[in-house]
Amino acid sequence: AGMAVQVTVLPSSRCLFDDPVQICVAGLLPQQAVTLQASLVDESGELFQAHARYRAGSNGELDLSGSPALGGSYSGVEPMGLLWSLQSKAPYKRLAKRNVLTPFCVDFEVYEGHGDMSRLLGKCSNERWFLGEGVKRISVREGRLKATLFLPPGSGPFPGLIDLYGSGGGLVEYRASLLASRGFMTLALAYMAFEDLPAMPEILELSYFEEAVNFLRKQPQVKDTGIGVLGLSKGADLALSMATFLPGIKAAVSISGIGFNSFIPLRGDGFTLPPHPYDLGRIKTSDESGLIDVSDVLDDHRDPATWDCRIPMERSLAKFLFLSGLDDMNWKSDLYCRDAVQRLQQYGREVEFCSYSGAGHLLEPPYLPLCQASIHKVLGIFVRWGGQRREHAKAQEDAWRRIQAFFWQHL
Repeated sequence: AGMAVQVTVLPSSRCLFDDPVQICVAGLLPQQAVTLQASLVDESGELFQAHARYRAGSNGELDLSGSPALGGSYSGVEPMGLLWSLQSKAPYKRLAKRNVLTPFCVDFEVYEGHGDMSRLLGKCSNERWFLGEGVKRISVREGRLKATLFLPPGSGPFPGLIDLYGSGGGLVEYRASLLASRGFMTLALAYMAFEDLPAMPEILELSYFEEAVNFLRKQPQVKDTGIGVLGLSKGADLALSMATFLPGIKAAVSISGIGFNSFIPLRGDGFTLPPHPYDLGRIKTSDESGLIDVSDVLDDHRDPATWDCRIPMERSLAKFLFLSGLDDMNWKSDLYCRDAVQRLQQYGREVEFCSYSGAGHLLEPPYLPLCQASIHKVLGIFVRWGGQRREHAKAQEDAWRRIQAFFWQHL
């Protein structure tokens, strides 16, 4: 009968990466046992796959938003499970988008039975984009800046954001391009390990980040009510420092961050924040996997000897949102996040925070699959990030909604 089985992705087979979709299968036999497989090849040729076993309804149809998976990469009703449970064939690969001008293509295939997946019944593909219709990507090399500006369609004015990734360095664009697709004028900013920026700078200059703020504020399409900044990991403490020391930052989001300056001294106008003391002798290697656990390297943040590297956020008039995962294995971000929140609350500052059980260090835009460990680009070693697949996926969806709502509210 050929392929009488139809696989469809609703509302459209082309969408943004953070859009949920409805995956439906029609033309099966009543109660037919099938296996669904999702496949994605990243830009380096790495294959990511997930599969789940299902049983069709009495009408010979399946709808992943209501039909439960009976096992495989996940089980239960998980409309987006085939995406968030994607895993690389080689271990410890992180799925990330390098070129935001092209989509990731996900192939959905339906195989007969719950066995060896030898008979293909039907398939379709889903183009998942990181750049919305009409969003402009503008490379910025002005003064010292190494950045990319993403401009939403229309005349604005738009809330302006600066987006910082962690100590892996580079110029990471995919979160900024998605935020621009959601209506924020967003500047993705590199600060280490990119072009002529050193992989491990001896010092970071606050004035570099100030240049980025000034650049964004002078764009005619940006709202003049102030800028927002968000950062992940090392980028999170930089976001807090920007909100503390630079005028014009109205709102800051810390994702898996700490309320201290981490790893690299930060030089401001007439002062330098030292890095939080750490001891690499406290690195642990987990025996079975040989992975590095760095979660204990930082000295005790309750020890007053570490307090000169605290970021004095209570001086800032910005609004703060802290997000952390309770299963973060990179550092104890929930503990540090509570410390920062307590300090702000002591001074009567308004602060929002959310900690997610089962979520790891790399809280990314939704449907990017959990990466429990990967090579740290700068350290050159495999580092554990932590996280449980399903809980981490739910946390990413919730965090993404919160980040956008927070910036809409305060900018």
